Amino acid sequence: MLSESENTALMQVGAGTLMGELLRRYWMPIAAVAELDDNPTKQVRLMGEDLVLYKDKSGTHGLLDLHCQHRRADLSYGMVEDCGLRCNYHGWAYDESGACIDQPFEETAHPDANYKDRIKIKAYKIEPKAGILWAYLGPDPAPLVPDWEYYHVNGYKQVIMSYIPCNWMQCQENSIDPVHFEWLHSNWGDRLLGKDGPYAPTHLKLGFDEFEHGFVYRRVREDTTEEDALWTQGRVCFWPNALFTGFFEYRVPIDDSNTLSVAIFNNPVPGDEPFEQGRIPYWYSPIKDEKTGRWITSHIMNQDFVAWVGQGTVADRTQEHLGESDRGVLLMRRKMLDQAKLVADGGEPKGLIRDPAKNHSIHLPQVGGPREVNFGDKEPTAPRNRHLYGQPQEVLDEMDRIWAERAKALT
Repeated sequence: MLSESENTALMQVGAGTLMGELLRRYWMPIAAVAELDDNPTKQVRLMGEDLVLYKDKSGTHGLLDLHCQHRRADLSYGMVEDCGLRCNYHGWAYDESGACIDQPFEETAHPDANYKDRIKIKAYKIEPKAGILWAYLGPDPAPLVPDWEYYHVNGYKQVIMSYIPCNWMQCQENSIDPVHFEWLHSNWGDRLLGKDGPYAPTHLKLGFDEFEHGFVYRRVREDTTEEDALWTQGRVCFWPNALFTGFFEYRVPIDDSNTLSVAIFNNPVPGDEPFEQGRIPYWYSPIKDEKTGRWITSHIMNQDFVAWVGQGTVADRTQEHLGESDRGVLLMRRKMLDQAKLVADGGEPKGLIRDPAKNHSIHLPQVGGPREVNFGDKEPTAPRNRHLYGQPQEVLDEMDRIWAERAKALT
């Protein structure tokens, strides 16, 4: 059982807090690249900081303090220029470094004062990769945005986001809790479908191993042995705030009470011919049924969301009664606190990538590897998303068209 002070330390993500400073050493996914193509400005909140994300007319992305340095107007209503973002109130403009590059009336009234050179707005690094815009709120020098092998799978990518009204840490603890699959997704999932059959095979053995990019968790169930991939290969609790089970699920702290779930899917397409997407689609998955006001429970990640928010906005871990199934959770909590203290003492935490020579198609363990496409006698339709509710019809239609065209080329 954690102490109250340790529970608070795990939960708080603001600047200057133990966990907030640790998490600021890593790149965080905060939006889809295509979002800024649709609308060039977006208000975002990340680790308790209110910011504006923008894409100017030259294609440069920036991430600035939400409020103009002049009289605190909201820059998410600003105007993008060839370079930078201009406030809609009095026209002050800023570039991606946070430099004030224009003050129209000030420069007219006092052309030699160079007042703008004395103005600087808070600015953070932003970098596009794999259809995602990644933000870095930490000190220089920034590490590299990791280039995972998964990004290079010949597949159809999509980015799916959901807003979860609870603290990020109880979401991430789900990433190293293998027994929950048996009950939340198998047993309860069957009951939700009206099935009243026998319970799923129970877990017999758990294993946890730390590696550079997180933890691998392993398991043996009644229907498997230590020769099966669930034990020999395992799945990845990805450091510091994601899960990798063949796709990425990030738990991005908005603040102490809210989390942005960002799922990055890459479904292998039929055939070996290279496949390129001109635009990686994104969509927001709803988590609550508008008619009943209850949480949506039909999809795998939606079931996870129910478990997370059910612990309260911020879980009180001083009231827990932990057991053998929680060994991985305890391991991760202790590592989080240890790494946060390391950063507070001036050290560098685990998992950062700084060598460009090592940052290409980095492998992560994956049970079964990318799934092959095998239509058999069925119509060549694309896989439906079983993890998140609300996949838009236009995405399904595009996927079905691509699958059918590529399947036809194989015949």
